[in-house]
Amino acid sequence: MQGMQAPNPLDGFEVSRSAIQWVGHDLQRPECILAEPNGCLWVADARGGVTRIDPDGQQHFIGQQADPHFATAPTASNDAVEAKFTTGTLPNGLAFAANGDILISNFGTDVLEVMTREGHTRTLFDRIDGQPIGKVNFVLRDRRNRIWLTISTRINPWTAAASSRVCDGYVAVVDEHGLRVVADGFYFTNEIRLDAREEWLYIVETTGPRISRMRLQEGPQGVQLVDREIFGPSHLGGFPDGIAFDSAGNLWCTLIMVDQLIALTPQGDKRLLLDDGNPEASRKLLSKMAAGTLTTEDMLQARGTLAPWMASITFGGPDLKTVYIGSLMGTSLPSFRSPVAGLPMVHWPQN
Repeated sequence: MQGMQAPNPLDGFEVSRSAIQWVGHDLQRPECILAEPNGCLWVADARGGVTRIDPDGQQHFIGQQADPHFATAPTASNDAVEAKFTTGTLPNGLAFAANGDILISNFGTDVLEVMTREGHTRTLFDRIDGQPIGKVNFVLRDRRNRIWLTISTRINPWTAAASSRVCDGYVAVVDEHGLRVVADGFYFTNEIRLDAREEWLYIVETTGPRISRMRLQEGPQGVQLVDREIFGPSHLGGFPDGIAFDSAGNLWCTLIMVDQLIALTPQGDKRLLLDDGNPEASRKLLSKMAAGTLTTEDMLQARGTLAPWMASITFGGPDLKTVYIGSLMGTSLPSFRSPVAGLPMVHWPQN
């Protein structure tokens, strides 16, 4: 019938805990995951590099030199735990460069790095406009081989920016004109994704807590971002962190600390797919954030059990229907099957 919306493949779908399988072991802060068509997973590793998980389950740490600080950091106090998650090398967002090297946004050392698959690493950028670049959170490559990156804040430690809702996050791009800021004034900029046509850039504002989007406008001075708007609810009911599109146009999103997995339909409607949060800790977290009294202790108390501090979502497998969840506090990756394939990343063979 004219005017009726087509069925959404997520209609009636919820993640069944009994269907969850586990991938990897003894991982250290597996915040971001890259999947390849051959079944390999590349997982951010707080030792200062990545862990490659082969299809047969074998694991290989790849980095110049393993940094033990994350694994051996004391946790006897809230201050000690905060230091563990805010200092030292903390590989965060990952993307494949055009030649297969790995781009790493290092949230601890505040640099954008590139690492070969053998572990040789060099810094690409640590400053912008003559100033320290800030907390480099995520990196994304588009089909024109431009590199997009987000900086959550210039405040260190980042927990102070998150708890006080500082609005100094920004988005930068690397193209033929070099590295430059293309949008700023965000509430703790986190992951970004381009839609299937690469017409809109979707921008997570973790302490917004919302997702914004901006349209790409090509011109002689390079790409610009225009027409900023909020996509979906202006308050997502938790703190968005990682996002990924499926092939039907749904935007999947992890809500960190309240530890929920949601999806926003193409119309911007919110669907709850998995709730692993601690209800009382989540309620306290959101209440204190609204009141401006949030503390690091409140943030540390709010977590689930499947992927504590649920941070990212990745589609993989040969049919792109296997979903992997990354986290800041977990040591393995929960995975499950989706009723719809993910949108292929730029490194995936295009049909």
